[in-house]
Amino acid sequence: MRYTRYNRGLTLVELMVALVVTSVVLAAVATLAYALGTAYDAADDTSQKQAQVRYATLRISELIRHCKLICSATDEDFAIWRADDNEDGQVNISELVFIEKGSSSNRLRLCEFPLSSPDTGISLSEIGAFSSNWWTAYSSEVNYTVMLPQCSNVQFDLYAPPPALPTQSRFVSISFELVENGMARQYQINARLRGWAGNLLNQTGDSLVDSDDD
Repeated sequence: MRYTRYNRGLTLVELMVALVVTSVVLAAVATLAYALGTAYDAADDTSQKQAQVRYATLRISELIRHCKLICSATDEDFAIWRADDNEDGQVNISELVFIEKGSSSNRLRLCEFPLSSPDTGISLSEIGAFSSNWWTAYSSEVNYTVMLPQCSNVQFDLYAPPPALPTQSRFVSISFELVENGMARQYQINARLRGWAGNLLNQTGDSLVDSDDD
C-alpha cells in the first residue's frame, strides 16, 4: 500500500518536463497575443490616417472647386477667394481662405478669418504670405483647421507657369506623404475651379475690375 501511494506522485524529471511544456505553451500564447496586438495597432493607425486623407480630400477639393480665384501663392501657402458672400465683386477678409503647408512642408491646414469687423474690399496686391501677418489690418482672429497633422513633403502645384499669375490658375494639385506601418505613402489631391471668376480680372490679371462691364 505504501509503495502504491508513493508511485502515484510526480518524479522530478516529470515535473521539469511539465514545466518546460508549460513554458513553451505560454511563450507561444504570448507571441500570438503580441502579434495580434501589433496587427491591430497597425490596422487602427492605417484606418485612422485613411479617414484623415478622405476628409482632407473631400474638404479641400470642394473648397477649391467652388472658389472664385486663386488670389496669391508663395512657397508656404496659397490664398483662395472662397466666395463673394455679399456680392460686392470684391475680396473681403471673411471670404478669404489660406491653404498652408508651413516652412517645413509638414502640415496641411486651413486658415480662415471670422467676421470681426465690417467687410472692406482687399486688393489682390495686398494679399501676401500668411506668415507675413498682413491680414491683421482686417481681422484680429484666425480659425485654424488642421487637415493632416502628420504629413510630410507637402507640395503645391497651381498649373500656372511663369509669367502667368496665380489668379489665372484653374487647376490645383496638392501632394503629400504619410507614414503608414513604417512606410511612406504618396497621396495627391486634385481639384479644378468650376466657378473661376476670370471675368472680374483686369487684362493683366493682377487686380479686380469694378464691374463685369469694365
